[in-house]
Amino acid sequence: MFSAFSLRRLATLWILLAMLAGGAAVWIWSASQAAWNAHLDRAYIAGLALHDSLENGSALPAGLTLTQLRDEPDLPSGWSETRITLTSGRPDRARGPRLTMRIQSPDIRYPVSQIETLGGSSQAAGLASVTRTLARFCSEPKLFIQRAQSPWIRVDGSAVWGCGAAPADLRLLALGIVIAALILLLGWVAEVSGAFMKFAAALRDHRARNAELPVGGVDELKQTAAAVNAYVAQDRAALANRALVLSGVSHDLGTPATRLRLRTALIEDQELRGKLEGDIDEMTRMIDGVLTYTRAEIGQEPFRELSLGSLAEAVVADYQDVGMPVHLESAPAPRAEARTLFSQTTATGAGEPQAFLMRGQPTSLRRALTNLIDNALKYGREARVTVDGNADELFISVADRGSVLNEVDLTRLTEMFRRGPNSGSADGVGLGLAIVSTIAAQHGGRLEFQRSSSGMAARLILCRRWA
Repeated sequence: MFSAFSLRRLATLWILLAMLAGGAAVWIWSASQAAWNAHLDRAYIAGLALHDSLENGSALPAGLTLTQLRDEPDLPSGWSETRITLTSGRPDRARGPRLTMRIQSPDIRYPVSQIETLGGSSQAAGLASVTRTLARFCSEPKLFIQRAQSPWIRVDGSAVWGCGAAPADLRLLALGIVIAALILLLGWVAEVSGAFMKFAAALRDHRARNAELPVGGVDELKQTAAAVNAYVAQDRAALANRALVLSGVSHDLGTPATRLRLRTALIEDQELRGKLEGDIDEMTRMIDGVLTYTRAEIGQEPFRELSLGSLAEAVVADYQDVGMPVHLESAPAPRAEARTLFSQTTATGAGEPQAFLMRGQPTSLRRALTNLIDNALKYGREARVTVDGNADELFISVADRGSVLNEVDLTRLTEMFRRGPNSGSADGVGLGLAIVSTIAAQHGGRLEFQRSSSGMAARLILCRRWA
């Protein structure tokens, strides 16, 4: 909705809208309050004029008519009546004829205590306060007045204090304008902030490295998304170029390495020949390791459905075929509980075996498991592989036997070209655990280490639905 606006323009529009809505609401509220006060003032003035007409015989104010009754007014069935007696002068110095009023209403009983005496304690002010009170409530009352022992007079003042004479109360309209403007502003703010939150979520997503971020929203967000996409594209291109260069170097060094091996075979000194062959092998492994790490960092292999248990079983079988001490162990089965209407827990037993299905990169996961097993064989003399998991994550544990390294040492070895103090003359260039850690991150997981009863265990944690 706001894709054609910048955040600065939107903020200006929101401020102007808030000011206009607030100003309109205040004006409507004030106008309605002023109209209501004017209505009450007209009723009060009409009461003063009515008293003067009764006292001195002056003309009645507009909207009032008097009707003299022969008998005392009757109270209709279901109506309420309020009686008020006014005297002239102060209450402690009552003088002159009393003024008796009877207010009959089909709706309400007028509370005498709420009749505000305005303009002093005179009889005229009292009558004006009564007529003002009649105007405060929406009803069609009958007002009867008797001066001393004179006949009762009915005062018809519907045009002054009836429901039809009251002005329209627009205060609810003013409140509605404020609430509507607030809802509209909050909705717009939520929409813009939601676009930023979606962008942040897409930026945190693991797929942002290999896919462009959505470009939308306000102009500033579009520019940010375009800049991030350009940066990610450059980074991805740099990684691809690095892998291409390393692949070319590895390929080009293949022929010289082969010639070196052939020429080394002509050396009669076995000790010297062995050292040269070892150097050639180490150089080749280093190049292959760096190329493997770069390819793992790029992560171009597509994700697909696979069974982690079957993959681990196949890898372990390859080692067992050549007589390596690698074993696949079953994870402890979870206890299954059953519930009935009559008992919370009826029986426990072994649950059904899990399939360990996930979405992942089969070649990368095979390489990660192979590296963990190779490390366990090199430094722990044995590898015991266990596959386990829950609804969200899967775990591959590779435990060795007798490793002298601790958790801190192995965590440090996940850095590139780091080798342990117990590596000795073992083959390797210090990239095995770094590759495993990179592959784990590409599957939404991590690589952890923990001490087991017989040695160290590397625990590869993977997300089941990472891509």
